[in-house]
Amino acid sequence: MIPLQTAPNPVAPGTRIGHVHLKVADLDRMLGFYSGVLGLSVMQRYGDEAAFLSDGRYHHAIGMNTWESKGGKRPPEGTTGLYHTAILYPDRAALGDALRRLDAAGWPLTGASDHGVSEALYLDDPEGNGVELYFDRPEAEWPRDGQGRLAMVTRRLDLAALRAA
Repeated sequence: MIPLQTAPNPVAPGTRIGHVHLKVADLDRMLGFYSGVLGLSVMQRYGDEAAFLSDGRYHHAIGMNTWESKGGKRPPEGTTGLYHTAILYPDRAALGDALRRLDAAGWPLTGASDHGVSEALYLDDPEGNGVELYFDRPEAEWPRDGQGRLAMVTRRLDLAALRAA
């Protein structure tokens, strides 16, 4: 394993990534997924060109627009770009609710993993962008090695137990 390497001039503590903004081909199709299936609220919409969504407490966690991409095609496999957007749920029960929403919509998963630090569902949105839905376990429960360093894992996630959460 490669040892942890602290940046020579680290960013200020508490800094976080604020939102993701997607170039989309079909705004209504994407809103149907992010709002209709996942349940995010549309905070503002600019006609058929752009929309901003969140859990209703923030101006937007996800922005999407068709300014440069209306009717566009997915990037070909083997090219660079966004791997996935990650949406953090407050607890396991909320992630279980997200799984039940996907089930009700008939939306397929591409994966589901227990990483020790978190439990995660993986899927693609209607335009092929990767999406991770996850919750973090409390830090005191994170797996550690003999030296106390973080020791994340990738194990099969028990979807039946998550649905029951």
